[in-house]
Amino acid sequence: MAKYKKFMMPEGYYKLKDLPKGEFIKRKPGAKKVYIKGEYDRGSKTYSIYDADDINSEMFAKGTTRVYAGFNY
Repeated sequence: MAKYKKFMMPEGYYKLKDLPKGEFIKRKPGAKKVYIKGEYDRGSKTYSIYDADDINSEMFAKGTTRVYAGFNY
């Protein structure tokens, strides 16, 4: 059985490429929508991020995109 190391990130802005897969993110601190970081697409060199409430709503963003993370959800 694998041991997972869970850590709490400080609240703030991060580059999308520096966050682990499955991390809850927002585009801005006051945003109502919460997204989840998904897979990296090598073809387009972007990461998928999808809405936490509606997994059919997906968009792609570059790894250098700044997102807000580390909040309680």
